[in-house]
Amino acid sequence: MGSGPEFALERIYVKDLSFESPRAPDVFRSAWQPQIQLDINTRTTPHAEERYEVVLTVTVDAKSDEGQSLMIVEVQQAGVFRIRGLPEERLRRVLATHCPGILFPYVRESIDALVVKGGFPPLMLAPVNFDAMFDEAMKRQRDPGAEPVQH
Repeated sequence: MGSGPEFALERIYVKDLSFESPRAPDVFRSAWQPQIQLDINTRTTPHAEERYEVVLTVTVDAKSDEGQSLMIVEVQQAGVFRIRGLPEERLRRVLATHCPGILFPYVRESIDALVVKGGFPPLMLAPVNFDAMFDEAMKRQRDPGAEPVQH
């Protein structure tokens, strides 16, 4: 029996989601040309038996040119992953990059569905490079004065 690293996705689920359209129905009277603000965060909670809950939170805030929120969508997509046999540094990278990468297509589909049900044009989010985000976070930990890069 091999004792190499193990990685298993045990469950994917929506932990929380919200949709707000604070300016409806007036927002539908003008051309839809919002400024999109995107915020992406991950959180990991260790559980027993080498299981980890990873929660990917994506918030989309569509604002008018005047800065008023036209639509706000937030989805917390979670997964339970069983990971064994990885050194600590590699485990941290897998939890921060590979796991959110698996969850992201589910978040993207949920956001698109909510936006369309809210009466707005589809909003397909571009893929996210979680490896680059992780590398940037590690760099900021080493050099707290570093300017964050916008994604």
